[in-house]
Amino acid sequence: MSLRADLQNLHAAFPEQDTVLPTLFVGHGSPMNAIEDNPFARTWETIGADLPRPEAILCISAHWETRGTYLTAMERPKIIHDFGGFPPELFAVDYPAPGSPALATLTKETLRETSEAGLTQDWGLDHGAWSVLRRMFPGANIPVVQLSLDRDQPANFHYALGQALRPLRKRGVLIVSSGNIVHNLRLAKWDDSVADWAQEFDALSARKILSGDDQSLVSYETLGAEARLAVPTPEHYLPLLYTLGLRDKSEPVSFFNEGVTLSSISMRSVRFG
Repeated sequence: MSLRADLQNLHAAFPEQDTVLPTLFVGHGSPMNAIEDNPFARTWETIGADLPRPEAILCISAHWETRGTYLTAMERPKIIHDFGGFPPELFAVDYPAPGSPALATLTKETLRETSEAGLTQDWGLDHGAWSVLRRMFPGANIPVVQLSLDRDQPANFHYALGQALRPLRKRGVLIVSSGNIVHNLRLAKWDDSVADWAQEFDALSARKILSGDDQSLVSYETLGAEARLAVPTPEHYLPLLYTLGLRDKSEPVSFFNEGVTLSSISMRSVRFG
């Protein structure tokens, strides 16, 4: 079968719709948010109930870094408990959402002019994905595909991939990026304190998101000492850039779960549309 015929079949599986689905960046924080009754988790539940039901979900998680860009393409992704030191109740959590080889292939073709993405059977759903999705969509009956972060690429590459993914929003695909704008575990404190630098970078990021100044956020290393503390390594920050690339500058923006926890982790989350 020709590439053209393949694309026609994929487009038929995810037909273009009259409405454009919102897109989200979610500050996921501690894996315990998957099972605790707390304000962050309750807000995820409210957001999930408010969203139009998607045909499928594409998730970009801070916890899947690769050399190259990859998509999960299995029918039944396994749940990955990619953490340690937490109670048995968290390791017992399952989220048996189906996968979608069709969405993985459609996403690969959608990205073709920007990046050559590979399809893999070797991952699944890590806690950056399932900890959030099990609260938003507890039925685990919406297909989920994960897109990896290419650790060898600069920030502007990830922003460009977000831009390239925009057509999927018109095909019933909810794109959820999961990370944290401020994420410095070395400076975390197990109390209710908030580091000044964390609060300042979180607030600066919010202002730039509202003003549409994406390029400053792509070039976050130029934003001063607070940025260097907030983003000591890029993997939790990069998912935000996908969401910025996905947005239409004319659509509404709103924040949820604003605030810094454990002194140095921002839970600020963003919805476009």
